Amino acid sequence: MNILDEQITGDQRVQLRALRISVRHIGYDIGRKGLQDDEIIPLLHQLRRPTFFTRDWDFYDRTLCHLRYCIVYLGVERNEVASFVRRLLRHPEFDTEVKRVGTVIRVLHSELSYWRLYKEREVRVSWPK
Repeated sequence: MNILDEQITGDQRVQLRALRISVRHIGYDIGRKGLQDDEIIPLLHQLRRPTFFTRDWDFYDRTLCHLRYCIVYLGVERNEVASFVRRLLRHPEFDTEVKRVGTVIRVLHSELSYWRLYKEREVRVSWPK
């Protein structure tokens, strides 16, 4: 299940759905409008293997790694969210829910970096060509 943070714009949700990527948007399809950051983790615990996409850099935190979910911090422009969500979901290291759970991922134009549960080091990988 792919969850978009409330701050991600509706046009990006529409683009993702047009690309046949199933998403639920906090404040629209799930949760409530105005959901605070500290309420998001408990929400993720209630869902089945969610991948949470946000533009809030505070979520790129190693301590947030958990076996029940994945968090993706998108360090890209507002109008690029859909494109980079799609790219991440097609990346060979993250193309299934099972491969994503237990990770906190940072998406940048130049690369991906991530923390994985029980690992001591941050890993950096490039985008496939």
